[in-house]
Amino acid sequence: MTFHGWTDALLDFYEGLEVDNSRTYWQAHKNVYDEQVRGPMEQLLAELTDEFGEAKIFRPNRDIRFSPDKTPYKTRIGATLGGRGYVQLSADGLAVASGTYVFATDQLARYRRAVALDLSGEPLTKIVDGARAAGLTITAAGALKTAPRGYPKDHPRIELLRLKGLVTWKQWPVEPWLATAETKDKVIAVLAASLPLAAWLDAHVGASETEHS
Repeated sequence: MTFHGWTDALLDFYEGLEVDNSRTYWQAHKNVYDEQVRGPMEQLLAELTDEFGEAKIFRPNRDIRFSPDKTPYKTRIGATLGGRGYVQLSADGLAVASGTYVFATDQLARYRRAVALDLSGEPLTKIVDGARAAGLTITAAGALKTAPRGYPKDHPRIELLRLKGLVTWKQWPVEPWLATAETKDKVIAVLAASLPLAAWLDAHVGASETEHS
C-alpha cells in the first residue's frame, strides 16, 4: 500500500496512552495501533528501504527491568533505517535523525582519534557545518564538560571531541501535513542531508566490536 501519512487517530491513541499507560488500554486500542500507527509506518519504511537501507520498527513495549519508570508501553513509535537513520512519531510530532546516538567504548576511542586527526577531522567539520546549514541539529546522548583525557583543551575541534555520540536531528510539531504524503518528503530530506555524516561514521568509527545494542 502507498504511504499517505498518519491520521489524527495516532494522536488520539498516544494522548490516551500517556493518560492510561496500562495493558487494559493497550488491549482495548490495539487495533488502532496496528492500523493507524504501525501500518502507516510500515508503508513509509517500505518506500524508503531501497534508498536508505533495511528498516526495523522498535517494539512498543518498554524494557522496565532497570528503569524506575514502570509504565509498560512507549508513547512513541520509532524505527531505524540502514542502521543509521531513525524516524519517530508521537503525540508531539515527527522527528528524524541519523548517526550514532551513543558510542560504545571502542567506537568512542576510534571516533576521538578520527576527530583529532586533521586528515579525517577537518572533513567532519565541513560535514557538520553543512548539516547545520541544512537546518539540522547536531547532538548526542551527552558530552563531556571538558576535553577527553589525552586531548588538549584548545583543540580546534574540541566541541566534537567532547561528544559521546554524533547524530543529526530534526523535529517538527504536529502539523496538517502529517496526514499527507508530504511527511515522506520531509523524512527523505533529513536522511539525504545526513548521508555524508553517516558515511563518515561508517568509514572512521564503524560498528562496535565489543558491545551490541
